[in-house]
Amino acid sequence: MPHAEWTVPADHPALAGHFPGRPIVPGVVLLDRVILLLQGVQGRQPGWQVVRAKFLRPVVPGETLELHCEPTATGAWAFHIRCGTDAVAAGVLQAPGA
Repeated sequence: MPHAEWTVPADHPALAGHFPGRPIVPGVVLLDRVILLLQGVQGRQPGWQVVRAKFLRPVVPGETLELHCEPTATGAWAFHIRCGTDAVAAGVLQAPGA
């Protein structure tokens, strides 16, 4: 199953205005990291669809995340993001054309 580790860089461009004085990683950045991981398996394809996504706690610069994906019975991909023992996000993405 695809998995990766990613440490959020303090200078990530999405953090600039999200939010001043207490930056947090936008959910769309987390989804982008999952899609990049899945493109390593599926190939680069535009048009991924979010079937379901739940963001369970904020992520801040400097945190190291573990991303895990597994195929579902319907051909979609379930994902889980953790920071240590904390669940950060989970959901399901559908590949284009699937």
